[in-house]
Amino acid sequence: MITKIRRALCLSAVLALLIAIAGCSQNDDQPTIGLAVANQQADFFNMIRQSVEAAGEKEGMRIIVADAKGDGDTQVSQIQNFITQGVDAIIYIPAGATAATIPVRDAKAAGIPIVTVDRNPDGAPGDTFIATDSVAAARELGEHVIELTNGRGAIGVIQGQLGTTPEIARDQGFREALSKAPGLRIVAEQASQQWAQSEGFDIATDMLQAHPEITVLFGRADALALGAAAAARAQNRPDITVVGFDGDIAGLQGVKDGGLAATVTQQTYKMGGLAVESVKKLLAGESLPAEQLQPGVLTTKENVAPFLENHP
Repeated sequence: MITKIRRALCLSAVLALLIAIAGCSQNDDQPTIGLAVANQQADFFNMIRQSVEAAGEKEGMRIIVADAKGDGDTQVSQIQNFITQGVDAIIYIPAGATAATIPVRDAKAAGIPIVTVDRNPDGAPGDTFIATDSVAAARELGEHVIELTNGRGAIGVIQGQLGTTPEIARDQGFREALSKAPGLRIVAEQASQQWAQSEGFDIATDMLQAHPEITVLFGRADALALGAAAAARAQNRPDITVVGFDGDIAGLQGVKDGGLAATVTQQTYKMGGLAVESVKKLLAGESLPAEQLQPGVLTTKENVAPFLENHP
């Protein structure tokens, strides 16, 4: 009886070992992708992460996430860890302009494909760059502001992180629109460090005190715009038009509620899925365009509802 039990236990152990070996074999065939996120506290980056994880699961990929919490030096170390672990590819959302080129150069030196999303390091671009066409979208937003104000007024701009791709592109597009409305001018602008709502509130508060003539506030991200809208309310300035950019859920709700006059909705989930699709093609040896820019959608109270129900 004892002998039979021992044989059964041995057989069970052998089967368990075979299953473990088979599992390891399957894992060896499963591509591992490192996802370097700038800051998971921001809705936009969280939506990118969610879409990358969902698309990666469908493709049989293992996704490892690293959150830089807005710190560029931390992100450099995180991507070095990805490289040391031997990931098959990297999806990279730079935490800022400072040191942003280092991870791309390190990944390429290690022969690891790297896809950049939302921000593309100047001088060291990813194998392909996925983002909203922010120049075109900000130009359209600027044209909408001209319509709302009849082309007259004073603008305060709460900038994003200076030197980053979205800040540069949104500035360019918005100014291109304003060049056609000489009666509407920028009288104040100040940069944020983390594109955060609290920064939007503090910066807008100071702007409105220093420039009471301001009639428009443009937060380069929805969080900044929502903070600016709160500052305008705190100073009893219902006359101020506030616009944002991103189309994250809080921003869209702000448009619906009337706190924001408009925003630009980015196709966030689509971009995350496209990043995974691009990784798959790069791993298969396919060539990709240097940029894969997606259209942003000018969003107002008239068309916001569908985006709240089903974000693109």
